[in-house]
Amino acid sequence: MAKQLPPLFREKMIDLLGIEEFEHFLASYEEPRVYGLRVNTGKVERSEFLEESPFQLTAVPWVPEGFYYEEGERPGKHPYYHAGLYYIQEPSAMAPVELLRIKPGEKVLDLCAAPGGKSTQIAAKLQGVGVLVVNDIHSDRVKALVKNLELLGVRNAVVLNEKPERMLTAFEGYFDKILIDAPCSGEGMFRKEEEMMGQWERHSVQEFAAMQRELLGQAAVMLAPGGRIVYSTCTFSPEENEAQIAEFLDKYPAFDVVPIEGFSPGRPAWLREPWCEADAYSEKAKAAVAGTARLWPHKLRGEGHFLAVLGLGEGLGAGERDRAGSSAGEGERAESSRASAGASASAGAADFVAAAGKRSSRQALRGKGRAEAPPSTGVSLEPLEAFSGELLRSEPFALRRLVCYGEHAYASPAGLPELHGLKVVRPGWYIGALHRGRFEPSHALAMGLRLREAKRALSLASRDERALRYLKGETLEVAESEILRDPEETKAAKGYCLVCIDDHPVGWGKWLDGMLKNEYPPGWRWT
Repeated sequence: MAKQLPPLFREKMIDLLGIEEFEHFLASYEEPRVYGLRVNTGKVERSEFLEESPFQLTAVPWVPEGFYYEEGERPGKHPYYHAGLYYIQEPSAMAPVELLRIKPGEKVLDLCAAPGGKSTQIAAKLQGVGVLVVNDIHSDRVKALVKNLELLGVRNAVVLNEKPERMLTAFEGYFDKILIDAPCSGEGMFRKEEEMMGQWERHSVQEFAAMQRELLGQAAVMLAPGGRIVYSTCTFSPEENEAQIAEFLDKYPAFDVVPIEGFSPGRPAWLREPWCEADAYSEKAKAAVAGTARLWPHKLRGEGHFLAVLGLGEGLGAGERDRAGSSAGEGERAESSRASAGASASAGAADFVAAAGKRSSRQALRGKGRAEAPPSTGVSLEPLEAFSGELLRSEPFALRRLVCYGEHAYASPAGLPELHGLKVVRPGWYIGALHRGRFEPSHALAMGLRLREAKRALSLASRDERALRYLKGETLEVAESEILRDPEETKAAKGYCLVCIDDHPVGWGKWLDGMLKNEYPPGWRWT
């Protein structure tokens, strides 16, 4: 594969690394790529998964939940994948979220989130407590983002499909932690995805650098005092890495680089011609980038990445950040303010909001159009309350804000600001549809539940051939004695039940007279 590397890329890396290190770097392209999965601790404890895992796993050193698996194994073709117990993820890509140092209850933004691997990693660290806002500007990629959040049972995520500059008014100084997994030239992915080499030759590094510069400035506006930003790329170019951080530090002096240990350091010496303007950065900023990190494929088992942790000093408000050097973002905030102007405030403390407006239920479900100020019209919750009373031991969304777009009900995380004028794909955990006097639970609700939260359930063993048949969408023969329920609490076995595999929820079924009607979504079925 080394022979296929673009000639200009080879020349650049020789200039940066020197011929001796370049030879070691080049040799890594002849080595087999590595494969990884990350245990979803939002659903299963690490120790429990290791006891149940059918795979031969080796720990990834920098992520407690991360593991290498062998190339011949197929974790995507196992029932546990459909139960959301793990996410298949390149090992180096697990590092950025680890550096955020997330605590349950915090407010976290994944600014460039699709397809959702890092978003689900953030969610697992929040443990369902706090606010997770995930955004991606590309509408064609948001569908995969939503599916991955649902698959891994995330309860407290809001999904946006918005330009970051339009988010600034709603979220100014709001987030404790922000991840920028920035669009980049992708040089670190050449071994994993050979098609990236063709894209590298078509797109300029400078094009990506301009986008990255804007994203960093926008994130600075949305970060709360004492918060931190983690900036990451999967490229080697200093223009997209050290240069971005040095320029940011000079522009936003209230921020500091939080040194990263355990990886190769950033390269201040690369802030030079012909890759960067040698005199464009202060000596302080250039020295600080030594605290960033580089993950090299010839030095660890993973692909190429760059990482930087940026901390904002305590007690510095948004206005002080501007005076400290944030002139960029003023125009962005102005545009965001114009977009949100005139939007009326809804009853933020209300338990339930009916939000119809100009946005149809189909638009709300697919993320089309922008969120409107909710009217005061009421929507009956009786079918949802009846379902909860019959099926759930507790209401997992009881402390959240229930929002309904048309007939579709969501549990929105507490403490979320108003999102009027923004393109909201999911305002929270999608619970289901209130349709013609009945409630139809969503697949997302099933995936977000735990077996102990259901009053009526069926748990199939992964070795039971019916487990695979359920995932294929087939109707199953199930004896009444197999339906798990407390007779004193749930007298009838018939009706909806939470279907699990080895006690891990995978979807809904409807039981009646020895038969389980399959409610597994067609687009999710085992093929």
